[in-house]
Amino acid sequence: MKFQAIGLMSGTSLDGLDICFAAFEKQNGWTFQILKAETLPYPKNWEDKLRHSIGLSSEELLELHSEYGFYLAEKVKEFIQNNHLENIDLISSHGHTVFHQPQKKFTLQIGDGRAIKIKTELPVIYDFRSQDVLMGGNGAPLVPIGDELLFSEYDACLNLGGFSNISLKQEGKRIAFDIAPVNIVLNTLAQKFNKNFDENGDLARKGQINERLLAKLNSLDFYSRPHPKSLGIEWCNEHIFSLFENIETIDAMAAFTEHAAQQISNIINKNSLQKVLCTGGGTYNTFLIEKIREKAGLGIIIPKNEIIDYKEALIFAFMGVLKMNNEINVLSSATGSIADHSSGVMA
Repeated sequence: MKFQAIGLMSGTSLDGLDICFAAFEKQNGWTFQILKAETLPYPKNWEDKLRHSIGLSSEELLELHSEYGFYLAEKVKEFIQNNHLENIDLISSHGHTVFHQPQKKFTLQIGDGRAIKIKTELPVIYDFRSQDVLMGGNGAPLVPIGDELLFSEYDACLNLGGFSNISLKQEGKRIAFDIAPVNIVLNTLAQKFNKNFDENGDLARKGQINERLLAKLNSLDFYSRPHPKSLGIEWCNEHIFSLFENIETIDAMAAFTEHAAQQISNIINKNSLQKVLCTGGGTYNTFLIEKIREKAGLGIIIPKNEIIDYKEALIFAFMGVLKMNNEINVLSSATGSIADHSSGVMA
């Protein structure tokens, strides 16, 4: 079995739209090859629209759901034309997460897949999370199916994006969960210096760690809860940002980087992980990586840039391939739902 698919991924940190065109083949197991991939930074107006979408009225949100679907369609169509791509079996779109409250049985990723299909005339699979939430799961993380079938040579896969999450084998089952916020917080703080992100962690490196702030961050209830568990922007708004009041931004960045490194290394050490694949935008934060390595040894493996940047978009393309073949693409051991299942809506 051979398939060629495009994966679209927009992360919570709003770095841009990741587009990945990949080939997948199934013989004894699955193999992949990234054929073409790029990140399209959002124009300012789109970044603002997506950033503030959580505060929209229901009518405005429905309008944005359609509008963003057509925006994705336009971008993927340009990507196909510019790269002269052919033999595309499907487009698989994550959408952009606005709400994520699985305990209330809802999650919302905007970007209507039907709009993408109308414009590209290709099969589209979207809305991968809702079914899992309705089945009692967290709707996240979904990437572990790719870790299991495409990256099984590693003890664990660590993603440093808006939030850090990890997937690993425990007693024969792949478990996964969010560890702590990362770029969703650090990028917000960096914006106070008119920067989109803290390049290499250089700002945080100059700050002084406020021990009281660090203690408050580490004592948040989420960290003592058992997995499966996941985080959303709402949780950060409620529990994190208010802790930075009356603290110099640069010191808040130092403390938060230390906090993220401590929480991540705690998980690595607790599970005796020796070979950890590290991907996502936070992998380029050399200060954060230094701190994790300091606390958790040298088993952090940094792959080539195309895997760092596009692993999530690659796996969403793969999830679409699995859905198209009615194969399991969500692991209940990772999300906490009542059963493994094949998720996604086909447009």
